[in-house]
Amino acid sequence: MDNKKKEVKDEHELIRLNKFLSDAGVCSRREGDRLIEAGKVVVNGKVALMGQKVTINDDIVVNGQRVSREDERILIALNKPVGIECTTDLNNKDNIVDFVNYPKRIYPVGRLDKNSQGLILMTNDGSLVNSILKASNGHKKEYHVWTDKQITDEFVEKMSSGVEILDTVTRPCKVVRLKKNMFSIVLTQGLNRQIRRMCEALGYRVVKLKRIRIMNIELGNLPIGSYRDVTKEEFETMAESFRKIKIINNFEKVNKMAQLDRIKELVELLNEASKAYYQESREIMPNIEYDRLYDELVELEKETGIVLANSPTVNVGYEVISELQKKHMKVLCYLLIRQRM
Repeated sequence: MDNKKKEVKDEHELIRLNKFLSDAGVCSRREGDRLIEAGKVVVNGKVALMGQKVTINDDIVVNGQRVSREDERILIALNKPVGIECTTDLNNKDNIVDFVNYPKRIYPVGRLDKNSQGLILMTNDGSLVNSILKASNGHKKEYHVWTDKQITDEFVEKMSSGVEILDTVTRPCKVVRLKKNMFSIVLTQGLNRQIRRMCEALGYRVVKLKRIRIMNIELGNLPIGSYRDVTKEEFETMAESFRKIKIINNFEKVNKMAQLDRIKELVELLNEASKAYYQESREIMPNIEYDRLYDELVELEKETGIVLANSPTVNVGYEVISELQKKHMKVLCYLLIRQRM
């Protein structure tokens, strides 16, 4: 992959061991934790510990094989045939690693069902995998799907709007009928066997499924079973998407924190005003101001999905103490005092 080098890290910079293994293309971070826990990772001659940090100069061995971080970033696009499984388990005779037989250690970015074909990316860069697969990033993946029945307008509408599967409703997506029994679909999430399950829920059976695009990288005319390097231009476009999403996510995170602070402030103000009005018969806030702040709180709760337990929007409010109740309370207090005298 030309002109794509990883940024050289400070030789003394500490990095979590599971991330080191992921970046080195050995395995995912989760699998790295399993290997560490099983005692199969050795650092500088000692069995590694969970959560341990290392540098690029440390001697790291996994299952008896020395590991080093690759300087060259590898990213290839493969047209996976039906029957190949997206696993790095070499005990599986249909594993994708042996099928590709790449001269350096690489692994698949995500998965594509054994019975499906089409585009899948493979890399040695763990950080790239995380950027592509992170669900919140909402990267687009496009598929061509053939079914056992004719595609109807109702089917297209229901698929586009979201289908209930796996105890959730799928995100709205773009669905276009291409032929009598064929449609295209663009997803921004990756539930297990999502397209097949969506079709089954609507009474259809998928007879062929092919992924034709991941983000800006397209399958094109790549023959089944063949792979190619992702071009410099393709990678730079992808990297720019990552940068934009990171900026947006950081903004949204900061914005949500500010919204939470405002929700807390509104709840406190409104509850204080309610207590004064209903229990103490005094007004510390005009009704029009109370209503304005209440409406603001409702909108913020709706937008963020955050509703505090003591929010006035879910609580009935403070119990109103009538003048008669207050008089009874005064009489009761008077009698109690007389009894003690």
